[in-house]
Amino acid sequence: MFDDATVADAMHTGLITCAADATVAEVAQAMAQRRIHCVVVADGDGRRPWAVVGDLDLMAALAAGGQVPAASLAATEVVTVFPATPLAEAARMMAEHQVSHLVVLDPVTAHPIGVVSTLDVARVAA
Repeated sequence: MFDDATVADAMHTGLITCAADATVAEVAQAMAQRRIHCVVVADGDGRRPWAVVGDLDLMAALAAGGQVPAASLAATEVVTVFPATPLAEAARMMAEHQVSHLVVLDPVTAHPIGVVSTLDVARVAA
């Protein structure tokens, strides 16, 4: 099944975004309440993601005192894919860019519509 799978087979639709000036506490609250492992830092309308705050980024900020905005907290670059991208290609991109989350874009509008994580890929591969 993995060889024939696409990002659409593994992704979570919808994504949680935050503003560049969101606090560490606000990012932590969003992750904890929704039981998610990343928050996408986006422009004001949420249509242009420019960074991903992953759980390890959050831990690093908390260990350092937690007084930085999300823009500084986001250590993970945005790597994007489309729903029709083969899942094996998405896994290769994660490894190449050393990221654990890819932002999934709508193929028509190029707006973010979801996220696929390493755990999502592993679930399909299992």
